[in-house]
Amino acid sequence: MSTSPERDLLLELQDLIVGTESVAEFLGGFASIAAGVLSRSANETIECGVTLKRIKRTATVGGSSPKAIHLDQIEQRVGDGPCIAALRTGVPTLLGDVRTDPRWPEYQKVLYDEGILSALGVPLQLGEDTAAALNFFATSTGVFTADIMREATSFADLAGSAVRLAVKVGTAQGAADDLTAAMASRTAIDLACGIIMGQNRCSQAEAMTILTNVSSHRNQKLRDIAEEMVLKVSGGKASTHFDA
Repeated sequence: MSTSPERDLLLELQDLIVGTESVAEFLGGFASIAAGVLSRSANETIECGVTLKRIKRTATVGGSSPKAIHLDQIEQRVGDGPCIAALRTGVPTLLGDVRTDPRWPEYQKVLYDEGILSALGVPLQLGEDTAAALNFFATSTGVFTADIMREATSFADLAGSAVRLAVKVGTAQGAADDLTAAMASRTAIDLACGIIMGQNRCSQAEAMTILTNVSSHRNQKLRDIAEEMVLKVSGGKASTHFDA
């Protein structure tokens, strides 16, 4: 890529990060950009899925189209293929012809039935516990030439920092959402204990025991019992007051 296209791509990725509300949404847009870059270079329609690996689990998290997501998920179900191999080895992995390559016969048969004849997995290094890979698909052979593979690798290297940022932002947001949910649950439980204390003139520990017993007897979550009690008494849901 020349300097100007690189700059344009970085600006496009920057706008994508700012304009999306979740990691999944960002990675879907990212896959569309990747598919567009390679399709223009190859003068051929290429689909792209994104696989994210955390700890030992891999999952499809985005795609340039519903078809791309479907194709990527096939590899997750089978358990191996060029994308997973790229994640495992850290090296771009080419499946040049699904009809003749001997490595993944089950996966290749399904791809062939889907009208896909070649695929390319390109890794993205995101950190110690997280990695991702781009999974490119083409309906003919000879598409992923040495030049196209270099283009795909160059794109992955250039875009890696944007993906790392999006994943970090998404992880932080997820932690914040979890904390907010935990605070809301704690608030409801504390309010329910206060109601029980007032009704039964008992201690907080005794109120918590009563609430726990009700939860066990009804086979409902403690939080749900607490929220139901607060709603019945106050006519509204429990809410925290820690918003910025």
